[in-house]
Amino acid sequence: MLKGIIDRIRRNHGLEHATVALMLARQGPMRVVGRSDHGGFYIYANVDTERLRDYAEEALVRLQGGEEHLAVSPMCGTNIAVAGVLAGFTSYMALRRADGHVDGLTKAVLAGLVSVIASQPLGRLVQKHATTSPELAGVRITGVDRLSGRIHKVRTASA
Repeated sequence: MLKGIIDRIRRNHGLEHATVALMLARQGPMRVVGRSDHGGFYIYANVDTERLRDYAEEALVRLQGGEEHLAVSPMCGTNIAVAGVLAGFTSYMALRRADGHVDGLTKAVLAGLVSVIASQPLGRLVQKHATTSPELAGVRITGVDRLSGRIHKVRTASA
């Protein structure tokens, strides 16, 4: 049961990324936040509900058609989490191996910087293998609703 819920969240997360990618490509730069759950995903943005439905429908078709790259985003919070964990861990390890405060601070800052740079490709790998999925066979969009001002819910279901 838990695996099924996690799989649905991963699929919805991939669909969320693809939807946002299409929205940004068509409408240009804008403030947008997405959050996925087992029943679909939320979009926090200034976007027309019908246009959002169109973006989500196209994203679904494109992912089902094999455009897996749309499920991974350079703007995903997973990248931030990977950067934070990696920078924290490597900075801690650098401080433990340091010979004095200045040496420790220098090594910790360097370790943190290298970690943040390394986190970009690592964050995408974590997305690809853990937090998103482009496997949307049998998934359909069952509704797109404006919940309030800038908050929309895209509802999904599996066959």
